[in-house]
Amino acid sequence: MERCGPPRKRAMSPAHLFGMETTTSTTLSTTLSTLEPLLSIEELAEYLHVPVTTIRDWRTDGKGPCAIKVGGRVRYATSDVLAWLESQRESEPGHGPSGG
Repeated sequence: MERCGPPRKRAMSPAHLFGMETTTSTTLSTTLSTLEPLLSIEELAEYLHVPVTTIRDWRTDGKGPCAIKVGGRVRYATSDVLAWLESQRESEPGHGPSGG
């Protein structure tokens, strides 16, 4: 494969990053390995054993766990799902989460 023109020189650090801290690959891989898992709406529905349409309805009505939009797709942080589930727990058997 033939290149057109002279070979490009790699800059040591792009000008727009001058003075900024850069992340090493070790630091980046550590950060990525500690990121919280995100669930798709389908994964959440499967986990809760409810239809996807129920999850969508809960989100529209403000009843379900908080969501995150990533690239136009809805995702759910596992910590938000767990917090929401805890808020749904009955205060006593047969009583709703608010004790009523």
